[in-house]
Amino acid sequence: MKKTAFRPNERGHPTQLPKEYVDWITQPVTRFLKIEAAAGAVLLFFTIVALVLSNSPWSDTFLSFWEIPLGIKAGSFEYTRSLQEWINDAVMTLFFFLVALELKREIVLGELKKPRLALLSVSGAMGGMLVPALIYLVFQLDQPGQHGWGIVMATDTAFVIACLILLGPRVPKSLRIFMLSLAIIDDIGAIIVVAVGYGEEINYYYLGIAGLGFIGIKAMAELGIRSIAIYSIIGGLIWLSVDASGIHPTVTGVILGLMTPTIRWVSKERLLTIIDCVIPTPTTSKRSVFRIDRKVLKTAEAAAREALSPLERLEMLLHPWVGFVIMPLFAFANAGVQISFSELSGSLYTAIVAGLVIGKPTGIILFSGLATLTKLAVRPPDLPWLYIIAGGMLAGIGFTMSLFIAHLALSPELVDVAKLGILSASLFSALVGIGLLSWLCDHGSS
Repeated sequence: MKKTAFRPNERGHPTQLPKEYVDWITQPVTRFLKIEAAAGAVLLFFTIVALVLSNSPWSDTFLSFWEIPLGIKAGSFEYTRSLQEWINDAVMTLFFFLVALELKREIVLGELKKPRLALLSVSGAMGGMLVPALIYLVFQLDQPGQHGWGIVMATDTAFVIACLILLGPRVPKSLRIFMLSLAIIDDIGAIIVVAVGYGEEINYYYLGIAGLGFIGIKAMAELGIRSIAIYSIIGGLIWLSVDASGIHPTVTGVILGLMTPTIRWVSKERLLTIIDCVIPTPTTSKRSVFRIDRKVLKTAEAAAREALSPLERLEMLLHPWVGFVIMPLFAFANAGVQISFSELSGSLYTAIVAGLVIGKPTGIILFSGLATLTKLAVRPPDLPWLYIIAGGMLAGIGFTMSLFIAHLALSPELVDVAKLGILSASLFSALVGIGLLSWLCDHGSS
């Protein structure tokens, strides 16, 4: 009996799974989701829609929609938030969870595993946070917006990667790795800023309950519990405890992401052994084949799933949801602002634009240069300084985290001005960064 060759890409081949009509929809969508830059395009689309609606005759309806209260009320107990707050506090926790997963993957499996190469991104990220914050405070010290110094500290990963991918393979791979690592570290830094700088008075009782929850998560992992549903329930309870403690609840996502294991339960060798038991030999009878399927098929399915680490599986599961649902929803709920050109000359607007447009590239270049001069970090040979300058300009695209912090740090009457500053700085940084990178790719640099 001759074995049939397995052909993974040939439609209709006997070794393929049966095709259903829905596959004609899901397969193109799946291919689309694999294009990372598409997340930035979707985010941009919903940002534009939010801006158009908030400056249209339907602006009052659109802006008030996000203020609808949602929650639970039973007798004297009430736990409610506006729709916008649920998006910013609860839904965005998944965004921060994914950021933490990406950071841990880079540290354990990626480029950040190499200490001196990692320190280039870490140094650049530190400079890209500290210098913009200092520039912001120069304009806003003792001003109503002084507390918003965290607005200019973060970089929007989706938009930055989308801008790099627009230029195609001409952009050095090392620049993409540098910018991705820098943006992830930036986001983690901004999350720490949120936890420390924008929390409320801490309730240590609920903080202790949250701590017990994290210990429980670790114990479950050690015991070998692998149900995502169980971890999700415990994670939700931890989120409620952290929220009640006075610390911003999105920090829950970061801690859980960093706690996610990177070790595979089923090794490659064991997976191949199990699969060999499923594949019939030339001497296997049909009755034996059916018996083998019943006994082994579920084991093979579990083995194939567990051949990826929990971190890898969760990252693959969440990435499309975060990129194509959560972040666009956040932009749709937060990017709406009624544009008033009279506010473009105010000190808050100037502080945000200067922090992102000038502070970001200056801090990244300054700290990266110091790290390489002192031999703490090493710069890849195919990553010239002019490319790092261009990447530093792109890092001025703050957007997601900047909007997030603006809502936490500023009074409602200042938030719209902050949004205009964030949008202006992000647009300018994107155009200049793309323009400089395009020129460098066409003319080369040394």
